[in-house]
Amino acid sequence: MPNFIKGRFGLVYLFFITFIVLAALTRTVLAIKSWGMIDADIGSFALAFVTGLLMDVITAGYLAIPLVLYALLVPSKIYHHRLHTLLIYPFFLVVIYSLIFSGVSEWFFWDEFSSRFNFIAVDYLVYTSELIGNIRESYPLNTILGIILVASILLKLLLFPAVRQVHRTVMPFRTRLRHATQILLIPLLAFVFVDASLSHISSNRYINELASNGIYNFFSAFRNNELDYETYYRTEDEAKVWPKLRQLLAQDNARYLSDKANDITRRTSANGPEKPLNVIWITVESLSASYLGFFGNDQGLSPELDKLSRDSLNFTSLYATGTRTVRGLEALSLSIPPTPGRSIVKRPNNENMFSIGHIFRARGYDTRFTYGGYGYFDNMNYFFEHNGFDIVDRTDMEDDEIQFANIWGVSDEDLFNRALKDMDQSHRQGKKFFNFIMTTSNHRPFTYPDGRIDIPSHSNREGGVKYTDYAIGRFIEQARQKPWFKDSVFVIVADHCASSAGEAELQFNKYLIPFLIYSPAHIQPKTVTTLASQIDVAPTLLGLLNFSYDSKFYGRDIFHTTPDEERAFIGNYQKLGYMKNGRLTILSPRKEVSAYRVDFDKGTTTPIPPEATDLAEAITYYQSADLAFKNRLNRWTEPEHRIAKNQ
Repeated sequence: MPNFIKGRFGLVYLFFITFIVLAALTRTVLAIKSWGMIDADIGSFALAFVTGLLMDVITAGYLAIPLVLYALLVPSKIYHHRLHTLLIYPFFLVVIYSLIFSGVSEWFFWDEFSSRFNFIAVDYLVYTSELIGNIRESYPLNTILGIILVASILLKLLLFPAVRQVHRTVMPFRTRLRHATQILLIPLLAFVFVDASLSHISSNRYINELASNGIYNFFSAFRNNELDYETYYRTEDEAKVWPKLRQLLAQDNARYLSDKANDITRRTSANGPEKPLNVIWITVESLSASYLGFFGNDQGLSPELDKLSRDSLNFTSLYATGTRTVRGLEALSLSIPPTPGRSIVKRPNNENMFSIGHIFRARGYDTRFTYGGYGYFDNMNYFFEHNGFDIVDRTDMEDDEIQFANIWGVSDEDLFNRALKDMDQSHRQGKKFFNFIMTTSNHRPFTYPDGRIDIPSHSNREGGVKYTDYAIGRFIEQARQKPWFKDSVFVIVADHCASSAGEAELQFNKYLIPFLIYSPAHIQPKTVTTLASQIDVAPTLLGLLNFSYDSKFYGRDIFHTTPDEERAFIGNYQKLGYMKNGRLTILSPRKEVSAYRVDFDKGTTTPIPPEATDLAEAITYYQSADLAFKNRLNRWTEPEHRIAKNQ
């Protein structure tokens, strides 16, 4: 037995060895799982494993701090007491179990998100019941936990001779202090000199993920869940930002109401009479364009939406701003670019924002946010309730209204049935309505009522897509029988894509989502190929309704956008992307900037110098969006935003 294992610090060293071996095994398994998707040479893989080893040592150093302090400070009488020595064995079994559990969890997280633990994992952990429920309904949890326990016991038995040595040698305090100092230098130096960017060794995102450590990434994401833009990102002089933004937001049908530099309030004027139509806005969970037939998918997953697309305004170049539902809700309701860290939906001080809900409510519409799950999740109920909407969620549904449900919510059929009931009530009361509906069925565990489609429930993502498609088609046919149908417009758009994973920093083509506007009595079908962003949905709808209104939106009416004004925003919780003129500019923490030429046909990117891009515009949009929220510049005030009909 090596001498460094003997004595009370032997347990610390055993922890390091066990952690590093299991972390390396996890990295190897993830590399094998993704081998076919990673276009990289052997040298890149080798560098990823070397860098990963360093990240593993650093992570083990942080996690070992309590154990080091315990080994240093506990008196010998207690440490060498028989009861204490007996407790070491179950303690080490718990440690081994936790480490194996973490590695297995990373496997499943990678399978879903093609990533190590990140901000998504932090976000989900806040909602423990939904997280555990989703895991239970998606995987054979008891079997997995049992296998982990057996593996932990076997590894513990293998290490038993070494564990037995840790309490057999008395270690003077001076010797303990020397060991503790040496070990604690690892987290101390790492805290000063190292952050998650150490693993950013390649332009290949998969290589960077392999070079990182999931546990380290998790705590890094937890620590940085709100990133101050000015501190972490490239900025310009604020005196230049606002005038530049006013230039970028200018449109031919709008005029600014103030000469104040940071006031972007415009009077948007319509040419014809207003169309006070009912609006049924369906935001579909995780509906990537790549799953739909009218985007080229040949699996037959979307027969209803394919049929609907032929009778609708079909926008084929619209990109989601982010990778989470709250990002989509933020973009669609507030028409603003994403800001780093948490979505505004989940931030404090998000009340009374300038929202599409307020615009319709000011016109006397019944405005509802209808969600099949529990709306406390991701702070959705609070956000919508304080930004112009009434709330209908699962807690408002009677037992006889719920025919099928899983951990995320009622089936989309039940959701649409309830929405129809509420819209009928508004119509009977002689009121127009704006219903913002958020679906849930296209989400793991992908369960839904039997007999609806030809893919069995609880099969795969394709089943979730096809069931949601079925439910939307059924809903449209039911609505067609209603007296309010002819005076209604249907908006169908995804909240985000199913997966944004890829080799690139931001895999831009994965952000492509569907956007349809359907109103057979009022809107002529047409395919629109203009490059656009999710934040453009609200202004475009208002334009089609000929609404004249005062606006603080960042989005543009797509039909008032010239070719040289086309752009899109994409991002995740750290990276902020701006696409324009066939180029992608990415702003990252540490004030870093990267840029790429994009090939829309192949879905590939080629690095180019940032100076050859629209960097100034990207900074203008993102910096001003951060300033506007922090300084409460994009808030709704009723007297200011009175209805501006045809002024």
